[in-house]
Amino acid sequence: MQKTNGLPAAVGAWRSRAPSGPFINFFAFSGENSDKVRLTTKLKLVNPPDFTELFKIYRSMVNRLIKYALKHGDANFYRLKRENYHELRKKYPSMPSHYVHTACQLASAIMTDYFARKAQGKAKKRPQFRANSILLDDHLFKVDFENNTVRLLTNNGPVLLEFSPTKHLQKFLNGDWKLGQAFLVKKDEDVFVNVVFTKDLKIREPKTFVGVDLNENNVTLSLPNGEFVQIITHEREIRTGYFVKRRKIQKRLRAGKKRRELLAKYGKRERYRIIDIYHKIANKIVELAEKYNAGIALEDLTEIRDSIRYSAEMNGRLHRWSFRKLQSIIEYKAKLKGIKVVFVNPAHTSSLCPVCGGKLSPNGHGVLKCSNCGFEADRDAVGSLNIRLRALKMWGVSVPPESPTMKMGVGKPRRAERVCVCCLWPRSGACSSNS
Repeated sequence: MQKTNGLPAAVGAWRSRAPSGPFINFFAFSGENSDKVRLTTKLKLVNPPDFTELFKIYRSMVNRLIKYALKHGDANFYRLKRENYHELRKKYPSMPSHYVHTACQLASAIMTDYFARKAQGKAKKRPQFRANSILLDDHLFKVDFENNTVRLLTNNGPVLLEFSPTKHLQKFLNGDWKLGQAFLVKKDEDVFVNVVFTKDLKIREPKTFVGVDLNENNVTLSLPNGEFVQIITHEREIRTGYFVKRRKIQKRLRAGKKRRELLAKYGKRERYRIIDIYHKIANKIVELAEKYNAGIALEDLTEIRDSIRYSAEMNGRLHRWSFRKLQSIIEYKAKLKGIKVVFVNPAHTSSLCPVCGGKLSPNGHGVLKCSNCGFEADRDAVGSLNIRLRALKMWGVSVPPESPTMKMGVGKPRRAERVCVCCLWPRSGACSSNS
């Protein structure tokens, strides 16, 4: 199993969400030159026993380790385990020893992230582990996929649990996927064993790139043939609609079970709609990259939320926009097809001329014009084109403004296609945006 600083690689995905966030539905992360992809599948347990005490003890162990790390300013996994292992084993004798091991891994991951954010001045409060989630290594669980059962070591001894098989699980059993670690997760009244699978991949070195500009309500692609594709996502309307619906519920019901149930219901419905859209967009982008035998270029938007300083309404909209989720879906789908994904500096991609590098000025109706060379184009097309050119430059290809003016010349580049996301793979009926 690949490790970093004593941690299994899969724990790295937990770092940004471990203190309070829910379990991530998939993992798609790796180093710049990595050829691995990690995905998870949820195994829903049938009639599971009461794991309340198990979750409570595990949270207590992780939080105890977090306090130790805070006191000593040290998040190193090996030192956390060395200094706390025997004390935790003595305090919780009913817990199998490897729960202490994984608690140290998880606490180390949480505190490594916290100390990094603290050094950048971004840590607002001390972390606390509240999630009903337990990291399991291969000593704590064993899956029998033929009989749809999981053998799990608990504080009350080993238990054999049945799970409901899914179609999604089959793709991991029929390929070259390797079983890794897992998480025991409780969500509402359901309990899942989320199993991580790893696959070794061969990533092709691209000769060109598809530039992808992610926006709040559309995704614009710059293709190697000089054309553009814009996919209208309707994400802004969907998120705003659910936001207004939640506000109405909050005003009408001040407290109580009904309020919580309604908010959870519409929050879940919103997430499912957005994720469905993201998967359709990612499939289209990967399809076009395969067609042109190209890599995919995305913007590195890691710190974008720190620079959002607009009105309260605009800030809320941009903070609800889960661009990183879409990027991670694009990334893992591309890697499964052997397509290279690179991230470029997002600074000024929509404000500098892709031909001469001059400053672009608004020319009405979302169009930008360069006063230096006369280049004129849609703002989103400019963004996606600059992203593609920056990726090519990373690969050592001569691009504007270093190279001569593009063959397309001065003028407005032609948009090849503008489609609504619900028209990519329509299930039934006509698209509402066309009716």
